[in-house]
Amino acid sequence: MNSNFVDYVKIYIRSGKGGAGSAHLLRVKYNAKAGPDGGDGGRGGHVVLRGTTQRWTLLHLKYTKHVFAEDGQNGGENLCTGRKGKDQILDVPLGCICRDADTGELLGEVTEEGETLIIAKGGRGGLGNDHFKSPTNQTPRYAQPGEPAEERTVIIELKMLADVGLVGFPNAGKSTLLSVVSAAKPEIADYPFTTMVPNLGIVKYRDDQSFCIADIPGIIEGASEGKGLGLRFLRHIERNSILLFMVSCEQLDISKEYHILLEELKKYNPELLDKERILAVTKCDMLDETMMKQLKKHLPKGIESIFISAVSGFHITELKDLIFQKLVNGE
Repeated sequence: MNSNFVDYVKIYIRSGKGGAGSAHLLRVKYNAKAGPDGGDGGRGGHVVLRGTTQRWTLLHLKYTKHVFAEDGQNGGENLCTGRKGKDQILDVPLGCICRDADTGELLGEVTEEGETLIIAKGGRGGLGNDHFKSPTNQTPRYAQPGEPAEERTVIIELKMLADVGLVGFPNAGKSTLLSVVSAAKPEIADYPFTTMVPNLGIVKYRDDQSFCIADIPGIIEGASEGKGLGLRFLRHIERNSILLFMVSCEQLDISKEYHILLEELKKYNPELLDKERILAVTKCDMLDETMMKQLKKHLPKGIESIFISAVSGFHITELKDLIFQKLVNGE
């Protein structure tokens, strides 16, 4: 398995605590009681996720177990504010979500270049005693302490951002299709589970248009319960606009295969069934027109279907037209 593809990390994080305000009293040569001049404490550093297109996986965070932001500095005399603690910024690929590992609470997601998400807020600095002076209390000898740090264990998950997700059983021809329509070079062979990690490919279309396809490792019956590669990769199709179901024409019952795939997606997340769906019957270079006409009668109802062959290029242009049309209409 390609250990360079990492889409899940668990990290203990702690923001910086706020600096304490100063309770300093000003004393000058000709005025021993010139009043309070304590400055405010500095804010503690945040722990921040930042989206970047320069990262494709979470590999750079694989061995990061702890992330600590810097504490804010205490306030000083002469109304000097303490220095802010330095933020800890974690660059992540677009499409990442972050949740609290203990409660499961979703803290947010990062889907755009440069977008930031604070996952642990630094404590605010305490106010210096200058803020507490009044006509009745002209020399307050107290100041606020800084706010404490936030600490938690978080899970960061990558869910791939792609327009089209390829859904099918192992060896259905997904990787072959991706290699034909895009510049992606996935591993291809005649045995199940050749694809062990998701692959992304950019498909160039007419008039300099393009769309993105994600080849997800093959689903098997029971994947929603964690069998096979299971839940690990099902999450990558949650963000796709279109699900392209791929079933080989070699299968005895294409409709049954399609409904098994559909059922696995439904068990994992019923909302996936709300997405646009296309059924591509693959490896059709071995069929003639008569056989395809016969096969068409047994295809599942309620889904647009197309016969293709990635090897011979049969109906590949028509498939791209169909996908692009659905993407445009869906916007």
